[in-house]
Amino acid sequence: MSFFQRILLSLRPVTKSLVAHDQGEQKKILLHYQFRVFLGIFIGYAGYYLVRKNIALLLPHLEQHYGYSKLQQGWILGATSLSYGLSKFCMGWISDRSNAKLFLTIGLSGSALISFGYGCFPGLLAYFPLVLFMMSLNGWFQGMGWPSCGRVMVHWFTPKERGKKMALWNISHNIGQAIPALLVSIGMSHVFGWSSPMLIPGIAAGLSAYFAYNLIEDTPRSVGLPDIDQEHQCLDDHKTPHASSLVFKKTLLVQKKDFYHHVLFNPALWCLAFANLFVYLTRYAVIDWLPSYLVEVRGFSSQSAGFSYSLYELAGIAGTLACGWMSDQIFKGRRAPAAILFMVMVTGVLQLYLWLPNEFFWTINLTLFGLGFLIYGPVMLIGLHALDIVPKSVAGTAAGFTGLFGYVGGATCANALFGWIVDCYGWDGGFSLLFFSCFCSIFFLSLTWNSKPLAQSSSVYTRIKKKKLSLYRQSLG
Repeated sequence: MSFFQRILLSLRPVTKSLVAHDQGEQKKILLHYQFRVFLGIFIGYAGYYLVRKNIALLLPHLEQHYGYSKLQQGWILGATSLSYGLSKFCMGWISDRSNAKLFLTIGLSGSALISFGYGCFPGLLAYFPLVLFMMSLNGWFQGMGWPSCGRVMVHWFTPKERGKKMALWNISHNIGQAIPALLVSIGMSHVFGWSSPMLIPGIAAGLSAYFAYNLIEDTPRSVGLPDIDQEHQCLDDHKTPHASSLVFKKTLLVQKKDFYHHVLFNPALWCLAFANLFVYLTRYAVIDWLPSYLVEVRGFSSQSAGFSYSLYELAGIAGTLACGWMSDQIFKGRRAPAAILFMVMVTGVLQLYLWLPNEFFWTINLTLFGLGFLIYGPVMLIGLHALDIVPKSVAGTAAGFTGLFGYVGGATCANALFGWIVDCYGWDGGFSLLFFSCFCSIFFLSLTWNSKPLAQSSSVYTRIKKKKLSLYRQSLG
């Protein structure tokens, strides 16, 4: 057995025999576990964002103390994004075959250790190649978060309730990303040193990993409950050897067919992937360069820039919930119209943000609040749309596929390309790139205008499940 196979074996999902419950008791137990696992992925994913891009808050200090150029700063940010995008796709494939409880916790613990290490020993930040390597490693650990949460979401919640649940869960990363900036804005650097945005979030992320591990359960079957899909609910683990063997042999075929049909050759998913690229370019160009722009161009202090950064992130909470509600209630499960509407408004608010004079301090902050409110809705809906249009068997892979484009293309361009453009053409050149990105995202989203959630009954995954149930019934005589 190869080393890779041993790793997959150690991470394999847990399945227990079904426990007999009457209908009322089963519903009560299911609601209890749904609340637990949702809380677990909420805390866990907030922990991921505590330590994902908190180094962006140190960029002015890296330039001041160690003489890092804008291009070097862009490479540091881009290393995380590039590695994260590649990891999200690779780890998405592995997450579909792994226990989400273990998978999420391992990745979060690795990122927490890196952030904590740099917080304790900030002198190591002076070595550019080492920082580049460690941020790449951090990005790889980060890629284990979203696919794990996506796996939990599709196994524990039906398509009808995912819109609201995903919108509520998605605000976890706004909270996680805002906390390091809040620490800066309230002056924690005066107490713990200028590396406090790495130290304290690293500790908090470690605690998040502990709570997530104790709350998350991989699937209903891992706690003896039937699958969420009604058609599977009379199936248990007392099957004949013949049925079990036949189903096992078809597992690889199911995964291969679903991957080719629903991921690799799915035009709607490709459109979402390209839309994700440009949405992420816009999102991360604002996130990663906001502190530097406010300090250098707008004349903000580090504390004021930290406050504005956190304001931008916290505004995303309300915007994400509003966008998710709109896609469910107004557009009846169609994600593209709501995402397009929000991206059109992002374009207008970006133009206002560029035009405002420096002395309009509170108006600039209000504009940043508007940007944060608007940009996170499309980010969430593209991920949800990707889950909607594929069966459960490739949910993590689909999430990783769109994430690959979002981070390898979008976020990396937001880091390295944006930094290079600002060095060569100034901040006006950087904003021109953002406007181009907004228009491209709207175009690709419009190509998925009428796409709706996939009917699970039409997927290869469910047809095999039905066959599995039929075999079991035949074995009973």
